[in-house]
Amino acid sequence: PGVPRGRGCAGSREVVPTCERYAVRRLPFGRLADGDVAFFERLMPGRVITGEEEVKPFNVDWLKSVRGCSQLVLKPQTTAEVSQVLRYCHERNLAVNPQGGNTGLVGGSVPVFDEIILSTALMNQIISFDKVSGILVCQAGCVLERLNEYLEEQGFIMPLDLGAKGSCHIGGNVATNAGGLRLLRYGSLRGTVLGLEVVLADGSALDCLTSLRKDNTGYDLKQLFIGSEGTLGVITAVSILCPQKPKAVNLAFLGCQSFAKVLETFTTCRAMLGEILSAYEFMDEKCMELVERHLKLSSPVTDSPFYVLIETSGSNSTHDEEKLNNFLEQAMASGLVTDGTVATDDKKIKVLWGLRERITEALTHEGYVYKYDISLPVGKLYDLVTDMRARLGQSAKNVVGYGHLGDGNLHLNITAESYSHSLLDAIEPFVYEWTARCNGSISAEHGLGFKKKQFIQYSKPREAVALMQQFKAMLDPKGILNPYKTLPSAP
Repeated sequence: PGVPRGRGCAGSREVVPTCERYAVRRLPFGRLADGDVAFFERLMPGRVITGEEEVKPFNVDWLKSVRGCSQLVLKPQTTAEVSQVLRYCHERNLAVNPQGGNTGLVGGSVPVFDEIILSTALMNQIISFDKVSGILVCQAGCVLERLNEYLEEQGFIMPLDLGAKGSCHIGGNVATNAGGLRLLRYGSLRGTVLGLEVVLADGSALDCLTSLRKDNTGYDLKQLFIGSEGTLGVITAVSILCPQKPKAVNLAFLGCQSFAKVLETFTTCRAMLGEILSAYEFMDEKCMELVERHLKLSSPVTDSPFYVLIETSGSNSTHDEEKLNNFLEQAMASGLVTDGTVATDDKKIKVLWGLRERITEALTHEGYVYKYDISLPVGKLYDLVTDMRARLGQSAKNVVGYGHLGDGNLHLNITAESYSHSLLDAIEPFVYEWTARCNGSISAEHGLGFKKKQFIQYSKPREAVALMQQFKAMLDPKGILNPYKTLPSAP
């Protein structure tokens, strides 16, 4: 219960006989045999998981919305072991599901049928860090929060920050091109990742783990794998450019009476804060209500239809506080903001960030959650929420909107007591058609995974999808890497 139809297990049935959007047929991959398990146990003694209960957590996604039926989890520690695993699976035509922290939200990190799960959990070593250049080289299984803690001791930080930072792996972040809370300041992973080590479907290792800021020799191959969601190769190590840790961080949590005021506040703060602006997040009052009710958190600002969280990061606290105070005075005097609070110490800053970062967690207490991660022109960002509320009426429990307004990323979430096929029909493809009409993207940062792959045409032309399918066929001719994900089946 609560798991949408459209996922199935080999052995019990070959086809999932349900709605067209999730119907999927098991491809003719090999079947796992005792000899296969024996090979992997010789290769990785003590790091092969086969028990049904032990494998179960790896089969279910974080949202508990989709599940697979893998019978085997492998935990390599080195690139050489990943290479041997994939070489063997390629020869035996065994499908493989690469998995990091399993924090994905579109069904891309768990099997659909009986694919072997290749977990990077034990590939968690920091290889090197250069204090002069700020370049970190590490294995793909390093947890994002642990990396940030390590870097802070050196006076640096990771260029990305996510609500799932305590669980997600940097390899998975790169494979999904995760965006998050620092993108406004430091840009996307496509700019901060300098190099990758990747194992291809046939087991061959591609070493593009450069630590150079500038390398203009031929095609930039790493970009193929950033955002490919494990369908073209398994990322085993990452070289990433890390900014210095800001010496002064300030956070303002403000209330606005309308979304138009949220937009005008953003325009004003971008003009007045300039180079020290590092985050501009927004959430509606329903998000705040859910966070307070389910997580027992308390908002310092009340009775506002919208809330914004503005972070500044710089090197001079006096300078930054003066700029922030000038902005706040302007915002209050002009009626853009009705109430607010400012935090400068780490403890209060974390508390205020928690109100934004834990919205996803609060939503899971509401029943089943339909999640949409959309990029739109900033001026139209909240119109989709308003239109969706009007469309669904009482058939949905909640329709809420929040996200990274600074880079035009809306997180639209719709909750219901349980999964409903009729409610999903009312949401999809309407949400994607609406987005396409505004020249937006149906996935701003979460990827396509299993749930969205059949809607890619709303964001990419037919010719682009065909070219992607050609890349897939060239790098993974047997289609064993994360099958049924990201791309619609080639003709």
